[in-house]
Amino acid sequence: MKKLLILTLLILAGVKLQAAASDLDSLKQKLQLITNDSLKAPVYTEIAGVYLKYDTISNRRRKLYYQTEALNYTMMALHLYSRYSDSTGLRVSFDNLAKVYASQRKFSQAKWFILQSNNISRIKNDIPNVISSLIKLSTVKMEIKDYKLAMRDLNEALSLSITNKIPQLEAAVQKNFGYLYNRMDNPAKGAVALKRADTILDSIKAKEAATMLAIEKFARDTIPAKKIDSATKKKLAVAMKKPVKAKKAPSKKIVAAL
Repeated sequence: MKKLLILTLLILAGVKLQAAASDLDSLKQKLQLITNDSLKAPVYTEIAGVYLKYDTISNRRRKLYYQTEALNYTMMALHLYSRYSDSTGLRVSFDNLAKVYASQRKFSQAKWFILQSNNISRIKNDIPNVISSLIKLSTVKMEIKDYKLAMRDLNEALSLSITNKIPQLEAAVQKNFGYLYNRMDNPAKGAVALKRADTILDSIKAKEAATMLAIEKFARDTIPAKKIDSATKKKLAVAMKKPVKAKKAPSKKIVAAL
């Protein structure tokens, strides 16, 4: 049974690698047809995205190759995004670079790129990405045992997620509090934080289930003669949701031109 499971995993890994190779060939062919530099940057990012799936690779040498190529293509995209002042492209590139450097345990580089991503998100008042970058920053600081600063980042992330009513990110923050407290040899507080995260996630699932029941009832009451498909339910779900206006986060100066 164990041998069969290992064989199955190896086959799945092989299929994934073949799919990735096919995607890379297609994207690289697409890149050759583009003459406008401003249109090349997103393709570079797509290629980097394939290489960023290095976590699925067990072979150490091949994984390192994927990480190197992810860095190379992201840097090519980054320079073009910088030239054309594409702040979203810059933020995505900074996040991708930070991921690879963190995986390679090059935490100084990872922290620097996360900070650049954070600065851009603050300037754009992009609260979800400000919170996400603070969580990533706290993770890096945990790795270098800078627990006090990691706590500060998570406190800000928690405050923003609660103020702006983003429960999914609030749960993510609480999970990272759990990891932090466990690293600080305080398992009691860690368990409390992880339980809070689970409670928030359970609440989200319950609200989603209630929303779907309400949608189905609304559909039955208002469109009795038609078959209600998933696309219709999705449209109704969007119509029933109220947008939440994000409160402005403290802004910082954007990174200097690269």
